[in-house]
Amino acid sequence: MAEFKAIKKSAPMSPRKTRLVADLIRGKKVGEAIGILNNVESPRGKAILKVLNSAVANANFANENKDAKVNLDDLFVKQIFVNEGTMLKRMHPRAKGSGYRILKRSCHITVVVSDER
Repeated sequence: MAEFKAIKKSAPMSPRKTRLVADLIRGKKVGEAIGILNNVESPRGKAILKVLNSAVANANFANENKDAKVNLDDLFVKQIFVNEGTMLKRMHPRAKGSGYRILKRSCHITVVVSDER
């Protein structure tokens, strides 16, 4: 059983909205997950697709270097999770000299692919 991981840190998008897209591909085969992410009309789909392709490339690299014997057709998304990253804190001016805080959120996307369930 071989697992391959890829991580994207500090992606400039909110983790709550990114988790909605991540839930679509959890537990699916890699080919099916790529098809789903190509049809998602959201920048979050493209970011998750890049991380998924990176995890598959890690599996391919290990296969070529004989570190692990992996059939790339049998890979599936074992884990995918989105954690909160750092927040940029900004102020927006409001009435009577006050200000409201604006939180520009970011997230860390982690994808783990495996060949066994």
